[in-house]
Amino acid sequence: MWKPNQPGNNSPTPTPEPARPAATPAPTYEPPARAAAPTGDQATIGKGLVIKGEISGSESLFVDGKVEGTINLPGNRVTVGRNGQVAANITSREIVVLGKVRGNVIATDRVDIRSEGALTGDVTAARISIEDGAFFKGGIDIRKPDSKAGAPATSAAEPVKA
Repeated sequence: MWKPNQPGNNSPTPTPEPARPAATPAPTYEPPARAAAPTGDQATIGKGLVIKGEISGSESLFVDGKVEGTINLPGNRVTVGRNGQVAANITSREIVVLGKVRGNVIATDRVDIRSEGALTGDVTAARISIEDGAFFKGGIDIRKPDSKAGAPATSAAEPVKA
């Protein structure tokens, strides 16, 4: 009559319990993987960091600290935050300046200097936007994107010859 004396009845009960929690973590791993993908698209240099040298890679960059050297991120966006201080030449698809940049910038798409931003250096880009209150000192060279430059150049040359 005493069932506590039979250890066989107690051991099967703990076995199914660990199996249940093992199934629960599997769905838990999927949402962090999905959440990690968007954050992997942009790296951040915090306001307490100072980097001297060359930064290159294949993801976008947010700079809120100090960078000295060169930033080469073709096909991506470089954003200099309000606390950012960059003394570097920047090559990127898109450059947004909220802080201070001292150096030449080359963007295949656009350069955007916001009202809080300051840029001292030459700009080469397809498009540029300078908000009221922004500081800019340098030259501007507007160039069409390389992939689209071939077609308009030939069509523009044909009417001139005709």
